[in-house]
Amino acid sequence: MNIAETYGGELHAALRSRRTIAPLISRDPSLTIDDAYAISLDFLARRLRDGERVVGKKIGVTSKAVQDMLGVFQPDFGFLTDAMFIDGDIDIAATGLIQPRAEAEIAFILKDRLTGPGITAAQVLAATAHIAPCFEIVDSRIDDW
Repeated sequence: MNIAETYGGELHAALRSRRTIAPLISRDPSLTIDDAYAISLDFLARRLRDGERVVGKKIGVTSKAVQDMLGVFQPDFGFLTDAMFIDGDIDIAATGLIQPRAEAEIAFILKDRLTGPGITAAQVLAATAHIAPCFEIVDSRIDDW
């Protein structure tokens, strides 16, 4: 097994069993951003095999203040699956989350597909049908997150 399969499998098992694991970077300090995205894609592939489907994408850590707080230097990107999307009221205690935190967000509801790299702000605006306020319930499978 490669790094992505090993850690993607661990994260998937932690998600399904509602437990946390030690931070990957503390166990393998040589991990790179490319490794992290490969792990993320493996984790997503496992969720898709479980029957979930991608319904959106997520950009996080977009402000310099949050980047400084987390010790990162660029936004991160991820996927939103149908199992992660809830329209309306949510009973946090019943969701099966491990370490939930709420964040106010802005959702861009797209009318046209965007493909990159090199997408401009003008292209994003042209592809946007509307925006909506939303809350992201952030969760983590990492110990002491």
